Amino acid sequence: MNCNRNSRAVRRWLAVITVSLLLASAASAEWKEKVLYSFQGGATDGALPAGGVVFDAAGNLYGATTQGFGFCPPAQCGSVFQLSPPAKKGDPWTESVLHVFTGNSNGDGDTPVGGLVIDSTGNLYGTAGYGGTGGCVLLGTKVGCGIVYEMTPPQTKGGKWTEKVLYSFQGGKDGYLPVGNLTLDKAGSLYGATEFGGGFGSCDSPYYQYCGTIFKLSPPKTKGGKWKEKVLYSFKSGTDGANPNGGLVFDSRNAIYGTTSIGGGTNCQSDLGAGCGIVFELKPPAEKEGRWHEQVLYRFVAGTDGAGPNGGLILDTKGAVYGTTFGGGSENGTVFRLTPPAKLGLRWGKTLLYVFQSCSNVTGCSPGAGLAIDSAGNLFGTAGGGISRGGVVFRLKRITNSGPWPCSVLYSFTGSPDGYGPDAGLSWDKLGNLYGTTLYGGTGQACQGGCGTIFEATK
Repeated sequence: MNCNRNSRAVRRWLAVITVSLLLASAASAEWKEKVLYSFQGGATDGALPAGGVVFDAAGNLYGATTQGFGFCPPAQCGSVFQLSPPAKKGDPWTESVLHVFTGNSNGDGDTPVGGLVIDSTGNLYGTAGYGGTGGCVLLGTKVGCGIVYEMTPPQTKGGKWTEKVLYSFQGGKDGYLPVGNLTLDKAGSLYGATEFGGGFGSCDSPYYQYCGTIFKLSPPKTKGGKWKEKVLYSFKSGTDGANPNGGLVFDSRNAIYGTTSIGGGTNCQSDLGAGCGIVFELKPPAEKEGRWHEQVLYRFVAGTDGAGPNGGLILDTKGAVYGTTFGGGSENGTVFRLTPPAKLGLRWGKTLLYVFQSCSNVTGCSPGAGLAIDSAGNLFGTAGGGISRGGVVFRLKRITNSGPWPCSVLYSFTGSPDGYGPDAGLSWDKLGNLYGTTLYGGTGQACQGGCGTIFEATK
């Protein structure tokens, strides 16, 4: 297994971008795409955006980059950025760097491996895979075990944002390498996943220990106090999952739903080793400070089934769960739905809504992130490949009868100066336009193949 992990997204796209770009027509006539910003990398800007983007009430976009601004061995430090819309329509958007990570030598984070969430007062929260005060070592170098951080907006216009490390993971029974987006509850607590740690299993020894956790981070009860971390569940591999993805979602009963990229048993028909991944539910305790209880809702088996679910699940109003897998189907990924049983104790029903056929197919292959849903129940996402091999934005049109949902490509990326390699979830604005990031492409010259972009897709 590759032990030089900068992010799950980077690893996945390395497999897709080995095929050279083809000169082919790009966009669907139905939607138009525009690059809002191209990251420049090097010593002055971020590179390889980690995760998607979020809006504030004023229409600014926020996100994080995996790399940029110096070197924190064995990974790049990364940054948090803001992208502000122009005062005049048609003018360029403006990027501002809000924070540059400086790594574990300063107790700061290193290498964000997910996007941001925003609360009602405009504070931003995210994770960095490395850094902090933990003693985790990789390739003989102390890199830290990862952090959860907060970005607080300035009190006066034009002032500086303030970064604060809310928690440093320590490894072992605690988490190690937080990944994916965090989730906020109504009380302001944060929930997320660490790919390793937790005290059970052996998922990437000797480089990483144990099979991952789901954690909760509770805000202090008094001003200036410390946030409190609690591991809600530690994955054990075997018939259980391993390496959770983050991007958790709550239902109306405050149960948590998520996925693990591997685990679930040995009947997997793929080469993922420990299994093809699971979808799980964590049920909250009946009493305060009690244990959360895990239930495996579905175990993927590859072949004609999916393999390697990506996290970022969504729920519809009837409690059905939707997500994507990176592999399986025809080995190029799937979109799936899990339907809750009519009676307690019965199994959840699984339907493959779409199977990606080939990376050279117009609809692309191997989606690397979760989905967005509109008011009509149509699903939107990103995938690799496509006509130009640069990745696609796709839509699955909801149908009420059984069978696959029709898939249409809204846009095919063509590479620099356009984006290349969308591998994060999409965000809506108030007008129904979609916003996202690409790992590569754009006009940045400091990175081979471009340093990544932020894009807008409009009807």
